[in-house]
Amino acid sequence: MPPSSPNFSSSVKLKYVKLGYQYLVNHILTLTLIPIMAGVLIEVLRMGPEEILNLWKSLNFDLVQILCCSFLIVFVTTVYFMSKPRTIFLVDYACFKPPMTCRVPFATFMEHSRLILKDKPKSVEFQMRILERSGLGEETCLPPAIHYIPPTPTMEAARGEAELVIFSAMNSLFEKTGLKPKDIDILIVNCSLFSPTPSLSAMVINKYKLRSNIKSFNLSGMGCSAGLISVDLARDLLQVHPNSNAVIVSTEIITPNYYQGNERAMLLPNCLFRMGGAAILLSNRTSERRRAKYRLVHVVRTHKGADDKAYRCVFEEEDKEGNVGISLQKDLMAIAGEALKSNITTIGPLVLPASEQLLFLLTLIGRKIFNPKWKPYIPDFKQAFEHFCIHAGGRAVIDELQKNLQLSAEHVEASRMTLHRFGNTSSSSLWYEMSYIESKGRMRRGDRVWQIAFGSGFKCNSAVWKCNRTIKTPSDGPWADCIDRYPVYIPEVVKL
Repeated sequence: MPPSSPNFSSSVKLKYVKLGYQYLVNHILTLTLIPIMAGVLIEVLRMGPEEILNLWKSLNFDLVQILCCSFLIVFVTTVYFMSKPRTIFLVDYACFKPPMTCRVPFATFMEHSRLILKDKPKSVEFQMRILERSGLGEETCLPPAIHYIPPTPTMEAARGEAELVIFSAMNSLFEKTGLKPKDIDILIVNCSLFSPTPSLSAMVINKYKLRSNIKSFNLSGMGCSAGLISVDLARDLLQVHPNSNAVIVSTEIITPNYYQGNERAMLLPNCLFRMGGAAILLSNRTSERRRAKYRLVHVVRTHKGADDKAYRCVFEEEDKEGNVGISLQKDLMAIAGEALKSNITTIGPLVLPASEQLLFLLTLIGRKIFNPKWKPYIPDFKQAFEHFCIHAGGRAVIDELQKNLQLSAEHVEASRMTLHRFGNTSSSSLWYEMSYIESKGRMRRGDRVWQIAFGSGFKCNSAVWKCNRTIKTPSDGPWADCIDRYPVYIPEVVKL
């Protein structure tokens, strides 16, 4: 017998049943009110003008009651608008694009590793295996001090990298937005591993001669999720300071943190972390509403630092030879999964449609009452967001989130391509991903974006943005000269 053709009817029927269920639950209020309003309208139309006038007179409103009702309405309206949180707009942002002179192809990276670790062939082999499976491309960049053999991670070189990255991003932001330095009311700089004195925020203030009454903050040691922590801090400050502009600078300075020892757990960051940075302009000024790209909807932060394993899974320490490095533990992905679970449990009720929340609730009740072995229902976050910006911490991070959130290849395309082109740029990677989506011309008015980042401590932070206007494909930015080549195929293993 010839093989029977696949039966698609059941799957198609199930698809339409699910779509019908989602529409019914998500619009239950509208579907309930429309018949009621239609009934009221029909009844009013049946009544003649005299009956309506008699009904109005029968209510017996006097002047005092009308004035009291009017005052109450005005009072309630005033209280509502005064207690309503200020809207926070993301006016624009700029990402640093490293110069080609800092490019580190695989061959260059491995040649330097062999020369630096010439007495430790197993460490060289380990780095090669990591690089082959990392998902990075041939155009990622490291700062000039790391190109020396051996590297020269001096304070002067670290400051030089900081000035190059931060000032370049700030200059681009000023050019794109027309913002003047004197118009900055709040400045937040986050850089985890390089915290000099004076601070990086003071360096920015000195460079651009910012006002003496500026509210400046310098965040360090917060890991790759520090960018969203800065957004949360800026949001809180903008709630209490009306008519203000806040600039956030997110970066990681690589120069002083290149590990030159032999511990495998500490060699891993050498293979993944690369140069990068971003400057972001947030504002609560109503005058920025028309030109702002996005509106901040939610920020949700989860901290698992009370757990000892979570606290130590990303840890800066010395090895046996006294070399300082960042140690990444084997259980990092399991801990990240638990942090993500806690985070989406909080953010889910804020963003998911009623249909998904109801299914989740019914499954939870069923597991508690009927059968604990029932498979837990994973909410479909694709119903809540059009775009996903997952921290490009590494291929394993992106794979795990794609699997857990049941995302398609297109949903994680921005994260994978950012990792391939720029590497793990720490807290700024989310903005390279946002720029990728814009450069592809995919960002439309009303689209919702979910940024997810992980950081040492251990933290999982989320930010939800809503697109304020359809964004034209930018002619500049970090992707301007290469967006036509992307997306590219990234093999599981690149043989070196």
